[in-house]
Amino acid sequence: MTLDQFKAARSVLQGVIRTTNLIHSPALSKSCGNQVYLKPENMQVTGAYKIRGAYYKISTLSDDEKSRGLITASAGNHAQGLAYAAQAAGVPATIVMPKAAPIAKVQATEGYGAKVVLCGECYDDAYAKAMEICAEEGATFLHPFDDYEVMAGQGTVGLEILSQLPTVDTVVVPVGGGGLLAGVSACIKQANPRVKVIGVQAEGANAVYRSFHEGRRVESERVSTIADGIAVKCPGEKTVAQIMQYADDLVTVSDNDISAAILLLMERTKQIVEPSGASSLAAVLSGKIDTADKKTVCLLSGGNIDVSFIHRVIELGLVSRHRRIKFATRLPDSPGSLMRL
Repeated sequence: MTLDQFKAARSVLQGVIRTTNLIHSPALSKSCGNQVYLKPENMQVTGAYKIRGAYYKISTLSDDEKSRGLITASAGNHAQGLAYAAQAAGVPATIVMPKAAPIAKVQATEGYGAKVVLCGECYDDAYAKAMEICAEEGATFLHPFDDYEVMAGQGTVGLEILSQLPTVDTVVVPVGGGGLLAGVSACIKQANPRVKVIGVQAEGANAVYRSFHEGRRVESERVSTIADGIAVKCPGEKTVAQIMQYADDLVTVSDNDISAAILLLMERTKQIVEPSGASSLAAVLSGKIDTADKKTVCLLSGGNIDVSFIHRVIELGLVSRHRRIKFATRLPDSPGSLMRL
């Protein structure tokens, strides 16, 4: 991918997406000992950055490819981005999502006119089902991350960050299948090699992290994290290759780290961010990345969190920040035991 390709994608997306302005947070900066800026893609059209890659990819398709209809697999954010873009292009779309996908993401995807099929426990199960349907119906498959046009669309976030804060030192990016980090790192490193680009994965879904540090693409046997948007077992071949070439480092964070970051974003910046989107800030807050005396941009990749799930995240955040404690004890089944406790 070249810098010209990212600029071409930006031209296509003008007037379609929102240019999300950087937010400087004095409170978070004080907590981290640096200058923290937030890139709020949770405020993007469809609530996540995914609209960038989906819309640009559809713009590059031939009339024949569009006429066959589109199909994809997604944990939720790509689903909404593709559904929105397909509706704008007048193209029918079918999207396979995991059964555990947040209801808010499913309903929003259907609201944009796409047909939703629920299958499997994670993104990879949904992907396998999508490939089956694609073969049966002869539809055009759009990969949510392992695609150069999709990566180019996602990489336009990098162009915006560089134009909004030319003196940025570090950009921190959430990572699932790797499309966002691949696009952003390739874009930023070609435009300004001085800027460090670091990816963040959940400890329970760390295939790209392991791939980067082992020097080869590896898969996870299972994934377990509250960050459904980045719970991917098998990263893309193209994305991993780009990440190895351009990214400076990858780190992992725990679900407790992520929950604490979500809680802090709610309290200090009034931002509602989903677990995958908050992983970038979680890495900075937990000290996984050295950002002392640096201007650091944390990319908040999405805000499509299920309202019924927020209370669990808040509770985890309160516990991890030592503001709530849980304990278990045994009581004799006799009068007065509870009073003595």
